[in-house]
Amino acid sequence: MSVSSAAGWTARQAREHKVVSGSIAVFAAAIIAVSLLTSSSSAAPPAPVAPGFTVAALGAPGDVSLSQYKGKPVIVNFWASWCGPCQQETPLLASWYKQEHGQIALVGLDENDTTGKALAFARAKGVTYTLGFDPQLTVTGPYDVDGLPQTFFLNAQHRIVEHVLGAMTKADLAQGVALMNTPGTPSEKTVEPS
Repeated sequence: MSVSSAAGWTARQAREHKVVSGSIAVFAAAIIAVSLLTSSSSAAPPAPVAPGFTVAALGAPGDVSLSQYKGKPVIVNFWASWCGPCQQETPLLASWYKQEHGQIALVGLDENDTTGKALAFARAKGVTYTLGFDPQLTVTGPYDVDGLPQTFFLNAQHRIVEHVLGAMTKADLAQGVALMNTPGTPSEKTVEPS
């Protein structure tokens, strides 16, 4: 191989090396840019807005409606007298509500039940918070409730900031209340039974 052909071959290799190196640098810069853009926009989506509802009041005249609590945090609890886990959860809620002196709104929605059984259950468990009667399950669909009990903690804008599946514990209740009273709670959290 002559000196001139060896120099040409080395120059060609140098050009190819520059092209490959440049391509790799552009590719790496693109990956970094995409990564930075997606990481900065990966903030949690806002919590979903709770569906509105209006049902008959249980054991009282009139209706119970989510709109009655406009601008206030509220706990919405789905229950029934025939629900086994509700037997342990309802006394906890009733006791907590009395201790809070009604300062936090709590609405219990009795589902797929009879008025007599629901009222007897509520009285036996010491319930003094607002109760709605939903024997036809009109509210469970919009809330995607497929089992009882389930509890939704709504902030003042009625966004669902916590959702407890199954019977709540004192810790679940404390966490839900803390989240519903925290300004700017970003997204819904679901707590499943352990």
